[in-house]
Amino acid sequence: MLKLAVFTDEVSQDPEKAVKLALEFGLQGVEIRSVWDTQPQDLSASQITELNRLLQAHDLKAAAIASPFLKCNLGDEEAYRQHFDILRRCIALGKSLGTNIIRGFTCWKTEDTPEVWAEVERLYHKVIPILEAEKAILAIENEHDTTAGTAASVALFLGKFNHSLLRAVWDPANEVFAEGGEAPYPNAYQRIKPYVAHVHVKDALRDDAGQPHVAIVGKGSIDWRGQLKALAEDGYGGWISLETHSRMIQLPEGTDASRVEEEASRLCLTALTGMLPAK
Repeated sequence: MLKLAVFTDEVSQDPEKAVKLALEFGLQGVEIRSVWDTQPQDLSASQITELNRLLQAHDLKAAAIASPFLKCNLGDEEAYRQHFDILRRCIALGKSLGTNIIRGFTCWKTEDTPEVWAEVERLYHKVIPILEAEKAILAIENEHDTTAGTAASVALFLGKFNHSLLRAVWDPANEVFAEGGEAPYPNAYQRIKPYVAHVHVKDALRDDAGQPHVAIVGKGSIDWRGQLKALAEDGYGGWISLETHSRMIQLPEGTDASRVEEEASRLCLTALTGMLPAK
């Protein structure tokens, strides 16, 4: 059975509201990116305790820690130092909340040269001993603004390591935004499938001018019904987390401005849960 979650901050900075929406839709978990206007690596011990209490009280799991690891400039040694600290803090947070899946990136996109890829590879050779010591999985997201911006580039990069603790976050909508991106499903999915440890859901499409836009799930160009069916048939056992990108979605006129994020996520969850393959 596919396990569903929603990003906490795509509903509200108040995690109780995110938990309430998750329960309303029968989700099994939430993904932690920011709560109480605090990034995951900066959460205090008391905040982590309260978050854990809230999840346990409602029998919800932490699907993953949506860390910003290596969303930084290539070649910035001070940023590297800070981001390796972020990684360690997010792994510790994950342990506290019962998840070992941490999201990561491959530095902001620059030139596509062998030197750039060699530098990113050098950084990840330093990451692997940390993952092995902590028994954590770092899942690299195909983020269009980063060096590995497509499914193909993430798969190529991960293939250099072929390590069980270095996997992928598959985000089909990011493929729509990426330069050189393919049809997310089935084309791009087939490339990244061997490495997928986590999945993000949002929808997207390109307008008549070729510009990409986020859409309500089911209203974009991604074959989400087919993608979900394929994940189930392929025996995918990880999480599927709704990352609404609510602030980018055009909602009906008159939507309460204080509830835009929650309402966008509700619309997307309604569509998403209706697309799930029969058990």
